[in-house]
Amino acid sequence: SRLGILIVRHLKRLERVILGYLEVSDGPEEEARLGILETLQCTIEHAWPRMPCRLPVLLRALLRLLWDVHTERGPTPEPVRAALLQRATQCLILLDRCCQGRVKVLLEGVHSSCEENRVRECLRKVQEST
Repeated sequence: SRLGILIVRHLKRLERVILGYLEVSDGPEEEARLGILETLQCTIEHAWPRMPCRLPVLLRALLRLLWDVHTERGPTPEPVRAALLQRATQCLILLDRCCQGRVKVLLEGVHSSCEENRVRECLRKVQEST
């Protein structure tokens, strides 16, 4: 957050780091994933003019995270899973805002075809956000 908009200078490298952390579970407490979601949220807030060109990659990673958190049957406690889902949903909402509603359009087909209630609930929150 100290860099502000200057974060765009490092966006390509930061994106690779974010994607790497989102892909891998780091144990029951998921501290790294929770931290990287906070980093992503801060990055979206500060570098919002550059997010539309990064939308496909970030959207795919966040949707994969939602699915992985829902389907993983590891030792992760329920409050940690809920926090991951909530933070990922918040990132999707922020992405939608800085991409002028494109996330909602892209998620329409996903929401209607998804049968998992927790994932559907996250997608519904994105669809209903203003």
